[in-house]
Amino acid sequence: VQPILVVARLGRVGVVTLVAGEHPVTGKQNINWKRLLRHLFADQGVVTSVFTPDLMRQIEERVVEAERHTLGELRFVVEGGLPPLRVMRGYNSRDRALDLFSQLHVWDTEHNSGILIYVQMLDRKVEILADRGIHARVGNEVWRNICHDMEVAFRHRQFAEGCFQALDAAHALLKEHFPASGNNPDELPNSPVIL
Repeated sequence: VQPILVVARLGRVGVVTLVAGEHPVTGKQNINWKRLLRHLFADQGVVTSVFTPDLMRQIEERVVEAERHTLGELRFVVEGGLPPLRVMRGYNSRDRALDLFSQLHVWDTEHNSGILIYVQMLDRKVEILADRGIHARVGNEVWRNICHDMEVAFRHRQFAEGCFQALDAAHALLKEHFPASGNNPDELPNSPVIL
């Protein structure tokens, strides 16, 4: 049983590069050397200069507030570089988000209402993954709109605003479809994660 659905994917913010993959004619692996070198020499300062302790505290406060009023669970993860050997094999932000969705147990909530917002700084990608309970009630277009709004904010270097808009939109959806009632345990950690 597949417990999750990938519901939205934010496009590139900035320079376009190709992901490693097979050449359509020769079948040989194409490696984007520029992307590989970026990940190989990734500096955590890329993440911490944008996602300061103050911003991370504010993100956590919004997650706590959202979960107080809903039966949903939100996880927010930011990462600089991906493992270089995986990048060579075509591993991308979507693959990483799927791994994290499982590792962080976002799929493992009582009402299947977990949402992961994953920001991959070096490739300038954002992935939103939602569990089947909330996705069945919301649909792809809503998630795409949230990603689009986040993309616009990030393009203008308004990282905090983009994060807050996405979290507030997820909160509104959870409040509409999974309002808190009676017992409302906090099933997952609320603090955002920097990897």
